[in-house]
Amino acid sequence: MRKRRRQPATSCKLVDRTPFSGNSKAPLVRACVCQAHEGQDLRLASLASYAGPAVEPLMGQIHLHGSRAGSGTRSESLQRDSLRYGAEHISISLIIATRNRCHQLVRCLQSIQSVAFERPWELIIVDNGSTDKTAALVREFVASAFLPVHYVFESKAGLGNAHNAGVAIARGKILAFTDDDCYPAADFLSRIWSAFEDRALGYIVGRIMLHDPADHRMTINESMTPRVFPGRSFLSADATIQGANMAFRRGVICQIGGFDPLFGPGSLVGGAEDLDAAGRASALGWRGEYRPEVVVRHHHGRKKSDAPGVMKAWGVALGAYHMKLLLRGGEFLWFAQSLCQVGRRCGSRRMVLWEPVGMAKYAYIYLMRFFRGRLRC
Repeated sequence: MRKRRRQPATSCKLVDRTPFSGNSKAPLVRACVCQAHEGQDLRLASLASYAGPAVEPLMGQIHLHGSRAGSGTRSESLQRDSLRYGAEHISISLIIATRNRCHQLVRCLQSIQSVAFERPWELIIVDNGSTDKTAALVREFVASAFLPVHYVFESKAGLGNAHNAGVAIARGKILAFTDDDCYPAADFLSRIWSAFEDRALGYIVGRIMLHDPADHRMTINESMTPRVFPGRSFLSADATIQGANMAFRRGVICQIGGFDPLFGPGSLVGGAEDLDAAGRASALGWRGEYRPEVVVRHHHGRKKSDAPGVMKAWGVALGAYHMKLLLRGGEFLWFAQSLCQVGRRCGSRRMVLWEPVGMAKYAYIYLMRFFRGRLRC
């Protein structure tokens, strides 16, 4: 007889459900809270051997899951049924990471309520160590949600860590990512699903529109021209590949070992986790595409005075990514291509000037880990 898997201890609390309004003072909702001991470290190697969906929460993290009761429209019925289905029936997992930005997150979640998708899907919200009212806000959203919602708390800083935490509990065949300050279009998931009907496609990126005309025109890509990124091709830093609108086939994420914890805002490198993940997928031979019909609106709130700081962070992260191509990937030709394309990036002199800092930073981290490993042996 097959033994049942031992489940973590759980506790449940039931209160009245109220419509989602973004009021962070709302009471807790019915949710299953699972928690295990701390200490699990999501590294690339652990995800590389990952063969199936996680059915238990990550160690040291809290996993909340809720759904909306009652019947009504067809979409509500489909989403309610998806709660009973196994992982093989979830088509898309939408993963959103956030940290201390509950005011942006509430608008993002409100926009997600307008997303229409005819297949079962789930939403995963990863709290990357927030100390504001993010948890209460998410719990209020769970109370009125019409789909499976998972809340994960990842204490290790960095968007790479946060995305890996979301990937580890995701059940969808396609893993989609957007930011907590983005508003997906109503057909966002439908367009993504249609794109992956091509089985040779490993990942896609989509169009990122500027939401507020008063914001500085940065961290967007409004091009209407589709693009193809052939497998085994060097992916340049031309703002086409951005994690604010990105999706991977589940098997591709597993093959590349997830996101590199060193990359992403809040990490040691500070960015480029999206470009790094797509680059490693390309190195394995997966084709990618830019699909302008997959749309989100970016409400980043940055002004012209914020541009120098953003360019500096981009420069450091991009330099680290290029150095990784050489030291970890062994892609000398790609590294050489990145150096040859410096002239194209000179439109942002500040970014180019900070790239050597990122290269040196990654080389230092790489060498320190290398020598520590030798000493242990």
